[in-house]
Amino acid sequence: MKNPDKFEQQTSGAYRLVLIIIALVVIILLGGIYLYNDPDLSYFKNSGQDSELVEAAGDMDEYNKVENGLHVRTGLIDAPGLMATVNNCTTCHSAKLVIQNRMSKERWISTIRWMQKTQNLWDLGDNEEVIVNYLVTNYPPKKKGRREVLTNIEWYELKK
Repeated sequence: MKNPDKFEQQTSGAYRLVLIIIALVVIILLGGIYLYNDPDLSYFKNSGQDSELVEAAGDMDEYNKVENGLHVRTGLIDAPGLMATVNNCTTCHSAKLVIQNRMSKERWISTIRWMQKTQNLWDLGDNEEVIVNYLVTNYPPKKKGRREVLTNIEWYELKK
């Protein structure tokens, strides 16, 4: 070999060309597999959900509708502090999580601190007092057990 540098340039060029061809073949194969599994290419079509969200957000009266004392979208009780609670709590989790947890003021504050420490909850500022008051007023601890005491029962004796 008279010129090893020229040979090295030719082989590295051929190597790059082979890599490009392999990459194109892989891309074409992946596209073919996708097309085989989804021939309508539905992933790339707008399903209309985005427009529904825009419409819902555009009609805030419907979006924040309250019926029978409940906020329709979340199921939370309509009371002072509702929207502050909805805006700060339901961005991260379902309102059902709020509804099922009934706590004292200290426990609600402790839970907020835990979320701020471990779940990246932002500083609520002045909204914290509004939210805690809303939660304590509408979702306090229940004083009764799982079910009420049974009353007016006609007991009978089992016969052997």
